[in-house]
Amino acid sequence: MRPPGFWHLPPQSPGWRARLLSPIGSLSARITARRLRRPGYRANVPVICVGNISLGGTGKTPTVIALLERLGDAGVDAHVVSRGYGGSETGPLRVDPARHNAERVGDEPLMLASLGTVWVARERHLGVRSAERGGAQAVLLDDGMQNPSIEKSASIVVVDADVAFGNGRVVPAGPLREPVSAGLSRADALLSIGDEEAHRRFVGAWGDVVPVPIARGELRPLLTGLDLTDQRVLAFAGIGRPQKFFSTLRGLGAELVRAEALDDHQPLRESLLKRLLSDATALGAQLVTTEKDAARLSPAFRRNVLTLPVRLELEDWSPIDAVLARAGLNGLAGSRPKATGSLSGR
Repeated sequence: MRPPGFWHLPPQSPGWRARLLSPIGSLSARITARRLRRPGYRANVPVICVGNISLGGTGKTPTVIALLERLGDAGVDAHVVSRGYGGSETGPLRVDPARHNAERVGDEPLMLASLGTVWVARERHLGVRSAERGGAQAVLLDDGMQNPSIEKSASIVVVDADVAFGNGRVVPAGPLREPVSAGLSRADALLSIGDEEAHRRFVGAWGDVVPVPIARGELRPLLTGLDLTDQRVLAFAGIGRPQKFFSTLRGLGAELVRAEALDDHQPLRESLLKRLLSDATALGAQLVTTEKDAARLSPAFRRNVLTLPVRLELEDWSPIDAVLARAGLNGLAGSRPKATGSLSGR
């Protein structure tokens, strides 16, 4: 489902549709607030929630990857717990890329499992318990900001700086799962993902209502020898904002002959893939997709497609390190980030 355009109108003039639907949004916000008052399971290891307060992709998965690497560099064996959106497994199940596919465990958990230990569980607290029994020294909760079943040691809210919090209204009047003030009252830090100009606009529009430290990150392609300069490309992407992926390809010098925007997590049916391959052949173009979409491809078809991963680089790790330290993961605050993981270290 594509979000309606009025969701991203300015908060000062959200349009008549948003105003008409606002009473339903207010009711939804009250239901969420009531549900969040329930006590959750308290784990014996730190639980760091990486979440958002708006629908759609904001950069949570790249943030989880960055935290996995950050904690791993500090000697912390962190496990990821995910709901496994798009997969059939209810769990708790430890994801094995050699045995499982995206239809069973979801595309994001399958992708993350190549980088660390991942558990999928519809009942998130059972996933955390399984991670504890599996030897986790910390748990990264992928999403779950609005899930009351687990007591969080710390919560990091991720926002796409380009779209921010949209019109500031709760679904269906806007893109929010809950009001900004309510969500950020339970946060320990906010991570704004975008370039310097987008971040500046976000802080200018919303900075006064953000009561926690703000860090800035930027998604950058992990090229690993891949050169797309002047290459004819047919790109497809089923992520929160496909246009960001297409812009990245253009920035790398690719000649984008077609950009196929799919719905987030959209199943890649055989008929769709055959059409894409046929069109690419006719156009003399190379198929290119995201790392998350590649996780939903069969091994046989994956040979026809180039994958462009992205990784999150932070301008300054100190606000996030301080949150991790307060959550019980000591030794990170004040540590020097690796040059490859810091925007200021490039």
